[in-house]
Amino acid sequence: MKGTLIVLEGTDGSGKATQAKLLVRSLEARGISCREIDFPRYGNPFAEPANLYLHGALGGSPGDVNACAASVMFAVDRFASYKEDWGAFYESGGVVVANRYTTSNAVHQASKLRAEQRRDFLDWLFDLEYRRMGLPEPDLVLYLDMPTEAANRLLRRREQATNTRADIHEQDGDYLRRCRESAGEIARNQGWVRVECAAGGFPRTPEEIHREVWAAVQSRLSR
Repeated sequence: MKGTLIVLEGTDGSGKATQAKLLVRSLEARGISCREIDFPRYGNPFAEPANLYLHGALGGSPGDVNACAASVMFAVDRFASYKEDWGAFYESGGVVVANRYTTSNAVHQASKLRAEQRRDFLDWLFDLEYRRMGLPEPDLVLYLDMPTEAANRLLRRREQATNTRADIHEQDGDYLRRCRESAGEIARNQGWVRVECAAGGFPRTPEEIHREVWAAVQSRLSR
């Protein structure tokens, strides 16, 4: 009995973690058995290659590691998490809410490529994770679209509040702009549900965004 996999996707600073928690809260309040998963799984050995990449051990710029090599690092962590953690719950019919998924490899790594190369890369990526590795495909992808300038302000605010340093993706404003451009194209082509996270250049409240997210999830669960 296959479960339901709902993915929250978006560039860095778009509020994925907040929306994942709000969605889980709404599901649980209605008695729906659900789990939240988050990638990469910092602190887990299977996520260490991705962690090293993100924190500059393989180069100080995202482009220092090519799209396929970086994708494999994140995919290994995802496969291990399915086997170690949430696979049995999903296969028994549970609802899984993912903050990032294979879709993040699509958004981030495709941005390293020329437009004419992206289709072949996405075909390779989805074949790798969904067919060769056997990970489930999402039933619903919610793409949280946040303007890059607003996302950058939120990222800098988070660094100050948590006294942490941004990773090499989050530090590179040009890279984040390219990610948003490629993400918009991918979202259209893949049929992702696009949720606008800003109005007039300023972020909408988490509650406003959640209402739109919840409406899309309700529509999917009622089928």
